[in-house]
Amino acid sequence: MSTKYIYLIFSKTGTWLSKTIHAVDKTKYVHSSISFDCNFNRMYSFGRTNPSNPFSGGFVEESLFDGVYKRFPFSNCLIYRIPVTEDQYNLMLNEVEGFMREKKKYRYNFLGLFAVLLNKPFKRKYHYFCSQFVSELLIKGNIYNSNRPPELIKTNDLFFVDNAEVFYEGFVYECKKFNEIYPLSDNFTADAINLTTHEIPISI
Repeated sequence: MSTKYIYLIFSKTGTWLSKTIHAVDKTKYVHSSISFDCNFNRMYSFGRTNPSNPFSGGFVEESLFDGVYKRFPFSNCLIYRIPVTEDQYNLMLNEVEGFMREKKKYRYNFLGLFAVLLNKPFKRKYHYFCSQFVSELLIKGNIYNSNRPPELIKTNDLFFVDNAEVFYEGFVYECKKFNEIYPLSDNFTADAINLTTHEIPISI
């Protein structure tokens, strides 16, 4: 069975929510997304659905080169590449397609986000925050194991997914530059373009 890859994208932008989480949790990256290819034009997560309204949140399709990332090109990001089986890949992709079909039902789990900072799980139907959504997908795909429910998983907990390798770390705008100079493929390795990776932050 052929090996496929998924990508986890961790970031911190200049939005008020990103700044608030960073101020409370003191971790370098506060937002997580998942992508099924290395173009990063279609990443999936939970976040702001209306750029002009900070309280409008839900299931979102993101691009690393548009939207909030275009607004904050000096945002830091860390990208993991994870090898998966074709069955795992298709299972998670089907899960995401289910979210897309019922996109209008989903809302951002603001209460759950702040509850997790207090170590209090708060589950609501059709409500997710970013790391809750990503971790649930990874758990269903048998890629990530945790003794805590998705409602208690933070972005920095996902730094320790098994078999993950650093694909890129740096500014968002530089990732676009590398994508243009070195067309990214699933055969890409960080060493191929001499990227310098950094120590992954751990929040205590």
